Amino acid sequence: MGKSYQEHFEQRGSAYDKAMLRFPKARQQEFEQVIAAAQITAGMTVVDVPAGGAYLREFLPANVNYQAHEPCASFTNHGIAPPPAGAAPTGSGTPKQERAALAENDALPQGGLPLLPLPWRDGEVDAAVSLAGVHHLDDKVPLFRELKRVLKSGGRLALSDVAKGSKVAKFLDGYVGDNNSTGHEGLFLDRDTLTELEQAGFAIEQRHQNDFHWIFPDRYSMAAFCHELFDLQKSTIADTQRAIENELGVTEYPDGRVGMHWSLMTIAAVARHE
Repeated sequence: MGKSYQEHFEQRGSAYDKAMLRFPKARQQEFEQVIAAAQITAGMTVVDVPAGGAYLREFLPANVNYQAHEPCASFTNHGIAPPPAGAAPTGSGTPKQERAALAENDALPQGGLPLLPLPWRDGEVDAAVSLAGVHHLDDKVPLFRELKRVLKSGGRLALSDVAKGSKVAKFLDGYVGDNNSTGHEGLFLDRDTLTELEQAGFAIEQRHQNDFHWIFPDRYSMAAFCHELFDLQKSTIADTQRAIENELGVTEYPDGRVGMHWSLMTIAAVARHE
């Protein structure tokens, strides 16, 4: 058994958050594909679990009631938590500055609450998103059951994470695990995940292996982002660039930007209530 979600990210969540704040648009395609799977529209109450630094909210449609739940306070910009549900951005400054301004006004909750139980009432939620976090959960079923509990009947869960046996899985358990501060032994999505969701009370609507890019202004920025995101203390940025190019692949855009190849299994499931 590998380290738990909390063991990984209490140690390296701050490095992850720094990278995301430095390149907030890099993973736009990743966020957009999971939002599309959840079929999120204006007026919905949407929960994000585990939410990291609440990076998803920037890409949601207007007038969505977004609520983030994250057990690791290390993600929340060195003790400054992500904005609470319903808190509007100030409209000026960087994401880090906006979080700090909200914190000074006591508008932010403290992070670090347990992952389970989820902090919402039965049937309170229209849609739920879980992006790139559950591969650190040894037993995913309790989370799936809690997500089903808080969803309305017919509410959708979009689960998007690394697929077992994929290039991304091999990169994470190989290069990343060999060089970061915590190691990496992913419990990645496979056919058993579909069975677990059904056992938790979901009907599987669709499953896709979605290929997309993380986009950067140049190859150095790409490698620097991943070096910080994954807290690769035992390697260099040049080593990371070579590993990405050799193991994942890179596409060059006509405007000079580069796209790092990434891929996730995305499952759309509907909550069934008897």
